[in-house]
Amino acid sequence: MPALDSGRTALVLVDLMERIVALPLAPRPGTDVLTAAARLADTFRAADAPVVHIRVERPNVESQPPGSELVADLVRDGEPVVVKRTIGGFQDTGLHELLTGFGATTLVLGGIATNLGVESTARAAGDLGYDLVFAEDAMSALTADEHRASVDLDFPRLGTVAPVAEITLEPSASASTPDGAASAGASDAPVSAGAPDAPASASTSDGPASASTPDGRA
Repeated sequence: MPALDSGRTALVLVDLMERIVALPLAPRPGTDVLTAAARLADTFRAADAPVVHIRVERPNVESQPPGSELVADLVRDGEPVVVKRTIGGFQDTGLHELLTGFGATTLVLGGIATNLGVESTARAAGDLGYDLVFAEDAMSALTADEHRASVDLDFPRLGTVAPVAEITLEPSASASTPDGAASAGASDAPVSAGAPDAPASASTSDGPASASTPDGRA
């Protein structure tokens, strides 16, 4: 697929929390999802493109169950963490405003579960006018059939499905000088993934969060 504009593209990773990554998933285990998502995040960081993390928090409880934090070392300093209390990531979270502030018009999505948190977030994003790319190997579901239904039937109607290795970023047009030459420090080569939270708001904290299932329902 064509390289994406690093100045207009954000990576959105959904519910990569310890207890959700540890669930029995298909067609790949959560550890494989996490590895692919980490590679993709490094690609975005290398291109100075935003990486946004979403975690779910169970409402109306005094505390969240163990393992509800985002996986250790997933979030880098300064990367926003958005807390949701619904299946998707947009409802009453400030995610749209955050992405608008980044200038993002294209979202690359990954996370768990494919057909729940990822798909619900994607449908809302599509309604808001974002172009969507789905990193197929950076997501998984409770069953292989559920994953395939989203990837094969739903996601192609909403955007582009691609493996992590094919998702690349190129310097933004906004980072060029008036004569079209790339500005100092920008690379002409696309960056590739093949190379080695406060409630209801975006934050840079990954404090406790929870869900009894990947869809974030109590």
